Amino acid sequence: MSSGPAGQVTGSSLRPSLETASRAPLRRFLRTVDGVTIDAAYDPARGAADDVTGSLAIVVAHGFTGGLDRPHVRRVVGVLGRDAAVVTFSFRGHGGSGGRSTVGDREVHDLDAAVGWARELGHTRVATVGFSMGGSVVLRHAAMHGEATDERGERGEHAEHGGHEGRTEARTDAVVSVSAPARWYYRGTAPMRRLHWLVTRPAGRVVGRYGLRTRIHSRDWDPVPASPVESVPLIAPTPLLIVHGDQDGYFPLDHPRMLAEASGGHAELWVEHGMGHAEHAARDELLARIGAWAASAAG
Repeated sequence: MSSGPAGQVTGSSLRPSLETASRAPLRRFLRTVDGVTIDAAYDPARGAADDVTGSLAIVVAHGFTGGLDRPHVRRVVGVLGRDAAVVTFSFRGHGGSGGRSTVGDREVHDLDAAVGWARELGHTRVATVGFSMGGSVVLRHAAMHGEATDERGERGEHAEHGGHEGRTEARTDAVVSVSAPARWYYRGTAPMRRLHWLVTRPAGRVVGRYGLRTRIHSRDWDPVPASPVESVPLIAPTPLLIVHGDQDGYFPLDHPRMLAEASGGHAELWVEHGMGHAEHAARDELLARIGAWAASAAG
């Protein structure tokens, strides 16, 4: 497979000025460092105070089986786009993107490309907002860009394909993780047991491909990437917000609490009363608060 810099736009080098760009969304294919084509979209800010908010872009990382054209993801874009530009994309194996889903491992490269594109478009501040699987990806991504880290997200020598030394275009200024797991291989709830069947069994992957429009990789992780809870301590000083619903059917409250504790007091934790899981359960009011937090925290 071919490779290129994160955020490389295939088929176009258009970089519109933030002050003169059309209000219509841009649609582009990006190329990841490991050669996967990622379907991405850019929605300019719709807020009236463009002179204040125009420099901020929020990059949205959807949950497993989602995608940038799914109605619940577009709703997120609509709310966050009131005061910031929004970049959305489909993770590998989802929607119009190439490759196969690795369920949170190589997806850090997809986010890398989307954040890099936001920088190429001229945004001086970039915040990432991830949901469920995307929530774990934004944590790992921020950790990998905090200091010199290896493929597992740990401090030390860079792995052959995982290092980001000297590359700052995909750094983030604020991170929001919504409904994310704290640790891998969790099977403590019925929805997660079903998800593990979907990912690990051949019949499950057929259901994923044809029933959920998600193409899932058949190989196990090798090496196993750093877990979200292992990644969190490496994120500081980048501002971090952890959001979780007290009615989440996938991951109970010990997950966000573990993440917050791992931050050593650096992360802010919001436990939302009555909220279920991820994008579907995030009310517009919550999304507006997340957008306001991101705008403030990103400086």
